[in-house]
Amino acid sequence: MTAGDPGNSKPNDTLPFAVDLTNCDREPIHLAGSIQPAGFLIAFASDWLISRASENVDVFLDVPDGPLPGTALDAVFSAEAVHTIRNRLSTLQGPDAMERAFAIRLQDDRPPFDLAIYMAGSTFVLECEPSEGRNEADVGTLVRSMVARIRGAQGFADFTREAARQVRALTGFDRVMVYRFDADGCGEVIAESLRGRLESFMGLRYPASDIPKQARALYERNLLRLIADVDAVAVPIRPQLDALGEPLDLSMSVLRAVSPIHLQYLRNMGVRASMSISIMRRGRLWGLIACHHTLPRHIGFERRTTADLFVQMFSLLLESRERDEETGYEARTRLLHNQLMAAMASEESTSGNLVRLADKMAELVPCDGIAVWVDGAATLMGSTPTERELAGLVEILNRGAASEIFACTELGKVEASARRYAELAAGVLVIPVSRIPRDYVMFFRREVKRTIKWAGNPDKPVEVLAGSATLTPRQSFAAWRETVRGQCAPWTEAELRAAEALRITLLEVVLRLTDVAARDRREAAERQELLIAELNHRVRNILGIVSGLVSQSRASVEDVETFAAVLGGRVQALARAHDQLTTDDWGSALLDVLIGVEAEAYLSARPHCVGASGPAVKLSPRAFTTLALVVHELITNSAKYGALSVVTGRVAIDWRLDNAGALVIDWRESGGPLVTPPKRRGFGTTIIERSVPHELGGLASVDHRTAGLVAQFTIPAGLVSPAEAARSDREADATESSPIETALSLSGTVLLVEDSMVIALDAEEMLLALGATRVDIAASTEDAMAILDFEKPTFAVLDVNLGAETSFPIAGRLRKMGVPTIFATGYGEDLVIPLGYSNTPIVKKPYTATAIVRALRSLARRLPEPA
Repeated sequence: MTAGDPGNSKPNDTLPFAVDLTNCDREPIHLAGSIQPAGFLIAFASDWLISRASENVDVFLDVPDGPLPGTALDAVFSAEAVHTIRNRLSTLQGPDAMERAFAIRLQDDRPPFDLAIYMAGSTFVLECEPSEGRNEADVGTLVRSMVARIRGAQGFADFTREAARQVRALTGFDRVMVYRFDADGCGEVIAESLRGRLESFMGLRYPASDIPKQARALYERNLLRLIADVDAVAVPIRPQLDALGEPLDLSMSVLRAVSPIHLQYLRNMGVRASMSISIMRRGRLWGLIACHHTLPRHIGFERRTTADLFVQMFSLLLESRERDEETGYEARTRLLHNQLMAAMASEESTSGNLVRLADKMAELVPCDGIAVWVDGAATLMGSTPTERELAGLVEILNRGAASEIFACTELGKVEASARRYAELAAGVLVIPVSRIPRDYVMFFRREVKRTIKWAGNPDKPVEVLAGSATLTPRQSFAAWRETVRGQCAPWTEAELRAAEALRITLLEVVLRLTDVAARDRREAAERQELLIAELNHRVRNILGIVSGLVSQSRASVEDVETFAAVLGGRVQALARAHDQLTTDDWGSALLDVLIGVEAEAYLSARPHCVGASGPAVKLSPRAFTTLALVVHELITNSAKYGALSVVTGRVAIDWRLDNAGALVIDWRESGGPLVTPPKRRGFGTTIIERSVPHELGGLASVDHRTAGLVAQFTIPAGLVSPAEAARSDREADATESSPIETALSLSGTVLLVEDSMVIALDAEEMLLALGATRVDIAASTEDAMAILDFEKPTFAVLDVNLGAETSFPIAGRLRKMGVPTIFATGYGEDLVIPLGYSNTPIVKKPYTATAIVRALRSLARRLPEPA
């Protein structure tokens, strides 16, 4: 295989640490300071002055003036070459991006070069190699042909073996291997294509120390690495350090020099040239295409690029094949998952539920035995530890997180005593199914004895030379067999996902429902008393507010129509605020939603007239309802007399949190008619100026400037909290009081089922105003059924909750009669609709013409054409 570039080690009298290749993890191999002699390197800054260059530039180019640093790039390269480099630089995207250019003449009298262009920090780096000039067929055509061959392979083994064959045919290396990493970092050769009678490495494993951590990290960033000759002399880059004393970062280099330890590693394997191409899966290093040659071998940059492109396509196909296998497994697990959910719903005890369904769970997570631990007692099925041994394991599990599954393939590493029963249960996957007390479902797997073929003894990856502490890679790569015991078959990613889905089902959906029911019954009476008291308190508050609105609104208007419009608007503002608060169980609600809802209510045709900006903040229920009335009055006044009364007018609403955490809201109007201070103070003005100071203890100032009203409100910090999300999708539709956007003409009769006569009369007026010829009102299911016995209505509006009954039986009869239906509710998001009515439009109370119109539009295709 091709290992990473482990680090250099300086001779010492003694080594103060265990000797193995993990010591190489400390070497910064990306700062090698030199390159392989197959090409040259030039680094330059944004001013196009060369800052660094490899010492061998004069081997490839005509540079009569000696060292290049400080020289302008266009003084060395032709104008056409510089133009090409500029174009490539302009397309670089991201820190690990690389652009390529092939067969470029850097100087008119010199052969063409292949270029690799990338960035190292703020420095541009250009690496150049002589072009092969192969003039092969189009790269896309070649790769397409190679991909077609691997795509047609049957089975995983043939798929990977064909990939190795294709890369070997393209590159001409003696040996090409597909090398896969395990979860522990070790690697295994799973496919191979080799020349003649070379010794096969198929099936050999290599310890994780053969490829240090920093080499793995580079493999994930720089996907292709070529070592053309292990005996080539590296070429230094000058100067080694920049003005800040920093070396050049060669992480993305295609010519980066190789660590001496790694070169010796390859020599010990009898390899003179090597190439590796990363196989990525889901953004992580899955394995390598590793190439070996017994003689020095250089592959042109263009051909390496073709190989790189092919392996990227191979990676995608590999991921697709693995995903197909996982999808099939997950489809089976979903079916079993649904069966489990249905079965558990009928059980009354936790332990009985789990024991009865053990066989089904074993199909979901394949195992040799299951243990159910509930309330300190165990139920064992199949190959498991004893109950006493299980108790010791539970003690260890209780120290971990209660909300995560736990999986291991070698229990002996978790608990020493587990080694005694490894033949029965070597590995376990544990699903916690409660938090207090800790209950578990455990899936056990037996020990799987296996023999691993290592490429040399993995416990001796290095040797210490006699009389010296110099690290040297192991000399022998002969197959070394190790018998592994005490481990079970590994838990796959798909199995872990299935276990996590089962955990959620057991813990959050079904398992605790029956156990909690008894406790819920005990607490039901207390909760009911508290709810009644809270409801009584809220109703009294609401009635008090409405009473105040009625009396104050009546004093500020001169006729009944105006009084109804003003009062209705204020009540609707309160209703909208209340709806937002009850959406989150009377918790804090978002400020920008409040503003959006109020603006939408009056400016649905001109939403651009109001601009709102500020951080995501939530207001307490008290602050939210108060501010809803203030914003409502501001928008109403602006729509009547201010900026929003004309098409050109605009309102800007901005808010911020000051140093003390208080919320400061600025209201600015512009583009409207000239403003004059009001000659008399109405109730709306009182709400604007006094609500925030009086109700919330904040500040309010209003300035009737000629160019437009300016106001500022400060809400105390205790009523405001930052929010993680600025808005939610469910809140975006809370705009039920906007004026009717376009006329909608109705005809025929309407069945209105509503148990509140006052609300029913209000809704009747709205429906008649929209064009209905008659509205038949029913207060109960019985009344509605009696009406339907005599007449088929044109459409129906049904209040879902009618005291002790619902209107769903009426909806069922209307469906059979083919009558379009709208549901109405005061329960907001908490309304539960039967499955068959999920597409029925729903309007929230209190009724508004706009809400009814919107619901009717969704039924337009089922309504008769108006006469």
